[in-house]
Amino acid sequence: MTEVHDIRAGIGGWTYKPWRGTFYPEGLRQADELSYAAGRLGAIEINGTYYRLQKPESFAKWRDAAPEGFKFTIKASRYCTNRKDLRETGESIERFLGQGIAELGDKLGPLFWQFMPTKRFDPEEFDTFLAMLPKTYQGLTLHHALEVRHDSFVCTEFVELARKHGAAIICADSEKYPQIADQTADFSYARLLGACEDVPTGYPEPELDRWADIAEAWRDGGQAGGMDYLTPPTPAPEGRDVYIFFINGAKVRAPAAAEALIARTVS
Repeated sequence: MTEVHDIRAGIGGWTYKPWRGTFYPEGLRQADELSYAAGRLGAIEINGTYYRLQKPESFAKWRDAAPEGFKFTIKASRYCTNRKDLRETGESIERFLGQGIAELGDKLGPLFWQFMPTKRFDPEEFDTFLAMLPKTYQGLTLHHALEVRHDSFVCTEFVELARKHGAAIICADSEKYPQIADQTADFSYARLLGACEDVPTGYPEPELDRWADIAEAWRDGGQAGGMDYLTPPTPAPEGRDVYIFFINGAKVRAPAAAEALIARTVS
């Protein structure tokens, strides 16, 4: 039986005052905002885990607020990624995993590891770090995504290293950070940071059409056209799950952008 893969468009977090009355209906209780957002989107990034540990009860509450098939992606702790030498982060990784993320169960999506713009690529350091990221945890399969923001990562060695460890390189749509479109895992992950407030859907219609085409190419196991690549393509005949998040830029437009992309990619 052929596995069906999904394109999940979403946003970062769910508590943001300007979304009240623009995305959330007037009068919706703040306690119901996650349930409302999860019912309309495909995924949400949990970013609070970057700053501090959360309680297992919180993960369980978030799990129960979301419908079946929904996914939460979890941002790794800054104590894991903001280090001079990533080879010394073993205990922090264990602490991050042990805070209760397993409570999400089958609603746990990828873990994403964001590195500071000043963090440079060191092949030996990153090889050791990626080897430390577990493939499973408390019976759950873990998927790891890497957000790198220094130009030194724009090299074939980094792409091949990520592919070796089965970690996805996050494809950024940003004027500030490099874009690496090579597919290196059994799932795809993009973060779109270019939304404009004067466009109701954040991105103009042609750009949304383009990202829908990219997402569908990734889902079908191929390589999207019109992008720059560092290595030869590695098709995935079995297909890939795809995560696309609208982040920053004009944040007030993020939900509308995600819903517009969902409308373009629902089969």
